[in-house]
Amino acid sequence: MGKSNLLQHLSDSEVQGYHMGSQAENFRAIIIDANMIGPLPTTGDTEQFRCWAGFELMMHRLLMAFYPLTILEEDSERFLESYHLLQDGTNPLHTYMALRYFETGLEYFMQRDIRIAFMFDEFEVMLNTLPVKFFQTLRGIRDAHKKQIMYLTFTRAPLSSLIANFDIPPLEIESFIELFTDNVHYIGPYNDLDAARMLDDLARRSNVDYPEPVRDLIAAVTGCYAGLLRATFNALETINNPNALMGLSVTKAAEFLIHQAPIETECRTIWTSLNPHEQYMLKVVARQTDFTNSSETERAIKMLGQKQLLRVLPAEQRLQIEPPIFRIYVKKHNPEPTQERS
Repeated sequence: MGKSNLLQHLSDSEVQGYHMGSQAENFRAIIIDANMIGPLPTTGDTEQFRCWAGFELMMHRLLMAFYPLTILEEDSERFLESYHLLQDGTNPLHTYMALRYFETGLEYFMQRDIRIAFMFDEFEVMLNTLPVKFFQTLRGIRDAHKKQIMYLTFTRAPLSSLIANFDIPPLEIESFIELFTDNVHYIGPYNDLDAARMLDDLARRSNVDYPEPVRDLIAAVTGCYAGLLRATFNALETINNPNALMGLSVTKAAEFLIHQAPIETECRTIWTSLNPHEQYMLKVVARQTDFTNSSETERAIKMLGQKQLLRVLPAEQRLQIEPPIFRIYVKKHNPEPTQERS
């Protein structure tokens, strides 16, 4: 499924109840959308205020997740007092104490054996906006409540690549990043049933539908990836004769669709999310450059396989780029590899 749908799925109380049973009553999965960080006050001490902005967002989402705070009983007023003190970003003392107010507010839930998973959406924005000290303190909070606090980060590129791209000193942020080193999962495509449901939703919203053979072709061409499904469906709305896909093979349909702007944009998004070694390997598979074996290329092949962008064809003893529309994008556009920072 797509990233946004996965986040909503994980935060759904009914889903939690199905998988966790009675334990779901004392659990919350809280989405922290980095795009919701508000404008920062104008001040010379930018690091202090940027830390405050991160804790302000987390405290606000904590409040919204448990509102009206009946679970805190007599401590609800004390939590709200900490919340309002943290909200005062114009007070230098309150800004400096933001971590302590957040800790205090969180403690009321910890004392009641409540478990919380903070799910950081668009985590790239947080890494690029908030100082390293913020993430160091998050590690400290988690260490103080190992059995009750969990962090999930959702990104389009590996954390190690983002750290390099944003010029963040690896050793300084290592204590936080190492929490995720052995717990990396890639969001793959929909299965056929869920892809059909997504196409049903898109058809209902746009009041446009396509014959079953065209829908099947959309699924095959996109490999059932959520972003490509949506882009292809939207692209077909701009074509005067979308039934022109009827009777085309998967490859011919991909070649026909790749010139549509929404599809090209989505393919470019996938391409730019890859590191230079992964991009290089895709160009090798597309026979656009020569292959030089190294530990980096071996690692890239493994990563592309996990991302389901590369698969082995045993009978033909070769690799193939997936999904088909992305394969055509790489072959037709011959995109330039992203320059890796030195």
